[in-house]
Amino acid sequence: MTVKTLDIAPVGRVEGDLDVRVEIEDGYVVNAWTQAELFRGFEVILKGKDPQAGLIVTPRVCGICGASHLTCASWALDTAWQTEVPRNAILARNLGQIVETIQSIPRYFYGLFAIDLTNPKYQNSSFYEEACRRFEPYTGKSYEVGITLSAKPVEIYALFGGQWPHSSFMVPGGVMCAPTLTDVTRAWSILEYFRTNWLEPVWLGCSLERYEQIQTYDDFLAWIDESPAHANSDLGFYWRMGLDIGLDQYGAGCGRYMSWGYLPHEDRYQKPTIEGRNSAVIMKSGVYDSFTDTHQLMDHSFARENTTHSWYEESTEDRHPFDRVTVPSQNNVKDFDRAYSWSSAVSHQDLGRMEVGPLARQLVAGGKHGQRWQHYDGFILDAFKQMNGANIHVRQLARVHEIVKLYRQAERCLREFHLQEPWYIKPTEKEGRGWGATEASRGALCHWVEIKKGKIKNYQIIAPTTWNVGPRDGQGVKGPIEEALVGTPVVNTSDPVEVGHVARSFDSCLVCTVHAYDAKTGQELASFRTN
Repeated sequence: MTVKTLDIAPVGRVEGDLDVRVEIEDGYVVNAWTQAELFRGFEVILKGKDPQAGLIVTPRVCGICGASHLTCASWALDTAWQTEVPRNAILARNLGQIVETIQSIPRYFYGLFAIDLTNPKYQNSSFYEEACRRFEPYTGKSYEVGITLSAKPVEIYALFGGQWPHSSFMVPGGVMCAPTLTDVTRAWSILEYFRTNWLEPVWLGCSLERYEQIQTYDDFLAWIDESPAHANSDLGFYWRMGLDIGLDQYGAGCGRYMSWGYLPHEDRYQKPTIEGRNSAVIMKSGVYDSFTDTHQLMDHSFARENTTHSWYEESTEDRHPFDRVTVPSQNNVKDFDRAYSWSSAVSHQDLGRMEVGPLARQLVAGGKHGQRWQHYDGFILDAFKQMNGANIHVRQLARVHEIVKLYRQAERCLREFHLQEPWYIKPTEKEGRGWGATEASRGALCHWVEIKKGKIKNYQIIAPTTWNVGPRDGQGVKGPIEEALVGTPVVNTSDPVEVGHVARSFDSCLVCTVHAYDAKTGQELASFRTN
């Protein structure tokens, strides 16, 4: 059977271009390459700058996850300078990141993923007409309310940070705000509005309290069948349609999953150190290895980058980010046997390539490792096992399941503020190395900084997309999305919506337009808009 090559360019973009090459044989993807097509160069920009330049520059890395980058930049300097961070500031930092992620979840689901359920491929499904009524871009009833109401949570960010996106209100030693009781009260009202106008009536079809009773996959299925309101909520409808059209049948990936953990506890991380972070975050760090069904903690020292198949003039050995200096190559011609991406290949030094993102976070949350007080939730791990591992559908369930937990954490932050206590403690600048990590909406994010003679000697960022979109490593091992694409059924090569499903399930900064063209003829086969 002839192998057909498709170049899909771009699969989507928010910042940067993601291109995908797939080889198809007998209707299935048999090989895949993911290509990051745009060099950003933030590490190069920051070299030699004032240490606090990262607070201004890195939130511009992403227009959607700016709070997560600001969080990392702040904690990196806090650990380098050995600052003290008051509890109010930790809560304010956490709240900013939480509401940004809460905003991102419905925007991602409606604006980037669910609209593909209206693809003509699914017109024979009994769910198709209703999917069009709900999820059609701009005109779908759920699309409209979901996109509109998703803007509410970041109004809270603006109350504390002055603006969204690209605020720089988090600084070493705390935050640059001292909210009033009026600000906190307004934030509560915004949260409640989001809950009572979208989260409960549209998304869940029930109260948060009822949804929180779900502990296992069987509980979830019983919840769907319990009431028409549950089955016909957007979550219930999506789950039923996804099973009907087979979204649970492909898109597995590499089988190992990593989270840095996030939300430092306000009473446990006031004097932050790199070594003390794992035992001080509410949502614990970890690695889940599905091949051995084991969990373990994740430490920054395990991270390795490889640039064998990347456009950098650097050593091709695996290196820790503290030991890497970014040197972009002027020769960025695409060569799939050699270099074909601006992304590096990131791995765990002992366990290899890792998937990051909401699925990874929730699989880690199902582990009994870590501190007894840290968050535990076994639901997604149970669903993962009952569905025989990862797929597009369980990856989506993990993402949307998280919104209820984050909503509760936002409530907790607002309850825990002590308005008359400090919000900032001035730090003493010094030389040293720092590391700041968090979980952005798309997954594991971290910044490494080295400060010498009052300037940034080296700055390195590993974003979630770097883990997931990275090319083959020095041993030729595929990246997580490359691996997930293998085995994908493609019904119509002129409209390979299945490839889009897999790539978008990782939410690797995917937006805008998909074009497909035949690699041999250069003829464009299809162009379809996703936002």
